[in-house]
Amino acid sequence: MAMVFSPLTSRGCSSYCNLGLSWKSSSLFVELGFLSNGSKGVSAKPAELNASKVFRACASSSSDPLLVKAARRERVSRPPAWMMRQAGRYMAVYRKLAEKHPSFRERSETTDLIVEISLQPWEAFHPDGVIIFSDILTPLPAFGVQFDIEDVRGPVIQSPIRSEEGLKSLHSIDLEKLQFVGDSLRILRKEVGEQAAILGFVGAPWTIATYIVEGGTTRTYTKIKDMCHTAPHVLRALLSHLSKAIAEYIVYQVESGAHCIQIFDSWGGQLPPHMWDCWSKPYIDEIVGIIKRKCPQTPLVLYINGNGGLLERMKTTGVDVIGLDWTVDMADGRKRLGTDIGIQGNVDPATLFCPLPALTDEIKRVVKSAGTSGHILNLGHGVLVGTPEEAVAHFFDVAKSFDFDKVEDHVSEADKVVA
Repeated sequence: MAMVFSPLTSRGCSSYCNLGLSWKSSSLFVELGFLSNGSKGVSAKPAELNASKVFRACASSSSDPLLVKAARRERVSRPPAWMMRQAGRYMAVYRKLAEKHPSFRERSETTDLIVEISLQPWEAFHPDGVIIFSDILTPLPAFGVQFDIEDVRGPVIQSPIRSEEGLKSLHSIDLEKLQFVGDSLRILRKEVGEQAAILGFVGAPWTIATYIVEGGTTRTYTKIKDMCHTAPHVLRALLSHLSKAIAEYIVYQVESGAHCIQIFDSWGGQLPPHMWDCWSKPYIDEIVGIIKRKCPQTPLVLYINGNGGLLERMKTTGVDVIGLDWTVDMADGRKRLGTDIGIQGNVDPATLFCPLPALTDEIKRVVKSAGTSGHILNLGHGVLVGTPEEAVAHFFDVAKSFDFDKVEDHVSEADKVVA
């Protein structure tokens, strides 16, 4: 794919990454093809907009966002903070927008809306990570799996894959069908600059496969677990296809401007550890290996809901950061994982409904337990619907109040006294 950024490349990498432009008003986005006059996020083809050289060059800059530095376990002055489901229904401004655009797929597949929604928490709270508003199922149609999202049932896969015949519908991922993701990331990178990390994300192969096999959401996972024994060759073929498609999708997000990628193996915790070793881990390993070769500067975060029994196994995937859910004690998690890997989390989302002093105490406990190196402050799961925006603002204010330099100075003075 060719790179057509002649108006900007002469300015150098740092100038390109720090353009303080308004995504809605700047005519430059129209000139570059990010937005067309009067369009709804329709823009030039991905082949015309590949920014891989620019963004990869920026990846190792000393001006990297705080979150990226923490993910690499570099020295930081405080823990960077963001929240899973950071943009969403708890925000009044989002609910107002959703009334005008009731279709979730429209909101998550239209460039203008993706950017607007992704920036809503940035404009309100200035977190250290701005995650693109999307869904782990978004790339499915790009490799042959069609789905709908119904109000009551949620995601519905039109043709579940449970046989060799079903596998025939799959094809290589067509990134042109995901152009709205790439365009949105590029605009977000320009709007936020290096003030915060732009976060992309994907679902892990096992988690995506649960939807494709079960036909949508499930509480029992009986069909896919049955396939592990009755049609293992079909399930392995599906997972292998997914791992390749997801790896390509990650590279595309990085080339489009994502500083960091989170892999959600949301339903990996539904597997016994020995089954996770067989049916999830090898495919995450494959993805991580590809990304480490193609995008070596891009930190990878792995999150599993219900991961208390999997922490040590998760570490062996080679990711840079392990996300803890709120059921794992942070001090225990840090002890089990060691200090040679980053850690993310893990405030209980329900704590944001508590009195603010209680929330402050919990944040301080988590940060103290995680240590001053390689910790990204987050919730242990996504923001809950109905969470008070005041509590979210307080979460980020507390995060920004830490000063690790003072903590280390205090420790150093204590060491001198002991000596």
